[in-house]
Amino acid sequence: MKYKEIQPPDHLKSYIRYCWILESHDAVVSPRSFRTMADASPGLIFQHSDYGTLFQADKALSDVFLFGQSTRYTELKLSGSFKTAGIYFYPNGLKAIFGLKAEELTNSCLNMETFGLSREYALSERLSQAPGVEGQLQVLFDYLGKQLKSKRISTDPSMEQVLSLMLESNGNISLKDLQARLQLSERSFERKFKELAGISPKLFSRICRFQASLGQLRKPGYDKGTTLAFEQNYADQSHFIRSFKEFAGFSPLQYQKQSKELVENLSELTF
Repeated sequence: MKYKEIQPPDHLKSYIRYCWILESHDAVVSPRSFRTMADASPGLIFQHSDYGTLFQADKALSDVFLFGQSTRYTELKLSGSFKTAGIYFYPNGLKAIFGLKAEELTNSCLNMETFGLSREYALSERLSQAPGVEGQLQVLFDYLGKQLKSKRISTDPSMEQVLSLMLESNGNISLKDLQARLQLSERSFERKFKELAGISPKLFSRICRFQASLGQLRKPGYDKGTTLAFEQNYADQSHFIRSFKEFAGFSPLQYQKQSKELVENLSELTF
């Protein structure tokens, strides 16, 4: 299995966290099961169906699709081999790049072959003709650059700053203080936030906290679950485990012992 992270070009760094490619070269490939976890970020994936098809709830996903925020774990199946290019956006990516209200794609996907500039740009055809997965990623960069120029979306700088503060604090920041800073009612604050990030501020904070705990568990030899619960400001160990199961689909112990993480927040199930 070949995995590689790639940084986006300079003109896209304000919108993209990072990019990745994943390739497998197994001689005999049987269907495999995977699990994604809530990670506070939307994204875009290209998996050429000539090599393998991704399924969600027994429904085949399109070769190239945009996905929104996930509020819980999701199970996927792959029939075939990975030959995949992926892009993780910052939480405001759907609004800033595509002009979408992020909440419209929460817990769902959009077939990019039918979306806006994709047809005019012949996105699917260009991706199919690109030399290798890294070449396909370059096609996606070019497409996103043109998408940005065609939309010229203006976003709310104050709400984007709120997103940054929540990410930097791992969700451990007072939402009431943020709301007061913006001089917004609770209802207006939540509406603006959901339009930009796809989910409520409270849920976004919880997912950020979960991701911070997941980052600790990824460290070799880390097994201090009780300490971790308090480090991330959970009320107690049981609260931490319940929250972890909600967003990951298994307990912290199961995550460490019974899953194989291929890409950040994408694990192959081994049980």
